[in-house]
Amino acid sequence: ALEPAGSLVSVIVREAPAAGSAERAVEALGGEVGRPIGIIDGFAARVPEGRLDELRRASSVLSVTPNARVHLNHAIDGYNPADDAGSWFHTAKSVKADWAWSNGFTGRGVDVALIDSGVVPVNGLTYPGKVINGPDLSFESQAEHLTYLDTFGHGTHMAGIIAGRDDGKDPTQGNHDDFMGIAPGARLLSIKVANAMGAADISQVIAAIDWVVQHKDSNGMNVRVLNLSFGTDGIQDYTLDPLTFAVEVAWHHGIVVVVSAGNEGFGNAKLNNPAYDPYVVAVGASDTKGTFTTDDDVVPEWSSRGDGTRNPDLVAPGKSIVSLRSPESQADQSHPGGRVGSRFFRGSGTSQSAAVVSGAAALLLERHPNATPDQIKRLLTSTATRMPVADPVAQGSGVLNLKDAIRAPLPQHTQTWPRATGLGSLEAARGTGHVVDDGGELVGEVDIFGTPWDPEEWTRRSWSRQSWSGGDWMGGDWSGSGWTRQSWSGMSWERRSWSRQSWSRQSWSRQSWSADVWDRQSWDRQSWSRRSWSGQAWSATNWSRQSWSRQSWSSAAWGGEPVAAESTA
Repeated sequence: ALEPAGSLVSVIVREAPAAGSAERAVEALGGEVGRPIGIIDGFAARVPEGRLDELRRASSVLSVTPNARVHLNHAIDGYNPADDAGSWFHTAKSVKADWAWSNGFTGRGVDVALIDSGVVPVNGLTYPGKVINGPDLSFESQAEHLTYLDTFGHGTHMAGIIAGRDDGKDPTQGNHDDFMGIAPGARLLSIKVANAMGAADISQVIAAIDWVVQHKDSNGMNVRVLNLSFGTDGIQDYTLDPLTFAVEVAWHHGIVVVVSAGNEGFGNAKLNNPAYDPYVVAVGASDTKGTFTTDDDVVPEWSSRGDGTRNPDLVAPGKSIVSLRSPESQADQSHPGGRVGSRFFRGSGTSQSAAVVSGAAALLLERHPNATPDQIKRLLTSTATRMPVADPVAQGSGVLNLKDAIRAPLPQHTQTWPRATGLGSLEAARGTGHVVDDGGELVGEVDIFGTPWDPEEWTRRSWSRQSWSGGDWMGGDWSGSGWTRQSWSGMSWERRSWSRQSWSRQSWSRQSWSADVWDRQSWDRQSWSRRSWSGQAWSATNWSRQSWSRQSWSSAAWGGEPVAAESTA
């Protein structure tokens, strides 16, 4: 290693066009790379005083000029993002998303579908036109005061990482003190499938994917990315599995599907389903150790490394990531230690890492609007930066590097893996996780209504984008009156549905989220009519805490300390 040549001095470095990486030149001389300054295509840096002349002679450097030291002291809600290795400021900077913003790439014109536990309209997700609601397919869809809302806390956290943006803020101006997701100019399409306990059956997830594919271009939408911070421990061959078939349908219809690799301690050695499908982008987690270089980055032990045949494609920050909080949600109440001020929440897992890469895919699709999913995947993996001290298998191609990905030419690439048929078992796709009510577990080749699963009919309709007809999926009423054409019309949340009155403290008080709300009296047969929720076993009793055992939609930890056994995504 180079010995320091004098004390470090603060300078502004301008990069020579198309001449390599000036950041690497700084680091090679024992310097430290600081914040980007996009308007001059440069960045701040601290360099050993005795090596300034060497830096000026580097072919990748246009100029080096003195700079007064600048300290970021701005606090948000009593929280300074510059001092936290898991903040959006650090996350964006570590993958060089801030460089993309300063060069005009924010994900504008790209819609990212988020199949999760819903979202809530907190600052960061209320920017005009930021969120569109698709159908609510969760077990809470018939409760008007819960429709679309993130009662679990996972979906809001992911939404913030992917495309959050504080009201009135322009990310291209380089003010990273305000909350910004990786693609702050992108729009979010939210499909709620999980309830307050994280409960969702595989049939709900498949129906949601079908809806996204069928409506990706409807009413002015341009859905090019699908985020699935979700997984099961199902192990049937991916060429048979219904869930992998569903994500491949999305992939081959032009949608980049980004899936969390999974967290160790759940299930088996394989990546989770559907991350083990070789077509999709499977994302593991990295730990930045609080620095902006990759020299000390590692893959946390809880991030799934795969079985040696199918491993993560790449990694992205996933340790103690700070994003938006859903007040009084299940995660918020169960893990108060995860709260950061009153606005934010901290969580660890490959869920967060997948959300980072989904935002990155939106930026690349703004750069290359006609790119295929195969090309975007190759662009992500071919420009990732290897982490020298990290597990070589668990890191895949390395950690996400948006600066190199945006600068690189679009590669010509077509994946030729055997394609999934979807003709396997729905029950096997569930793995060991099942939703339960007082009547027992939902098992077997049936959907949530007890309707027999017909894989041949479903695969035919899914591929031809005909599985949905209005609010009906595969001939059954799935969304009912809870979803209307107006709610996904390309506008932001309907003012009537998201009025201040409906979001008063009374609506989100601890009393309204007490255990009494979730007992049999609240969710009796009358409120869950047989007409809407038919099937002998699924007639409307409450969905207990055992549902998914908090495994499918939770992260490795809420609060920053990973507990791998609690999660799959």
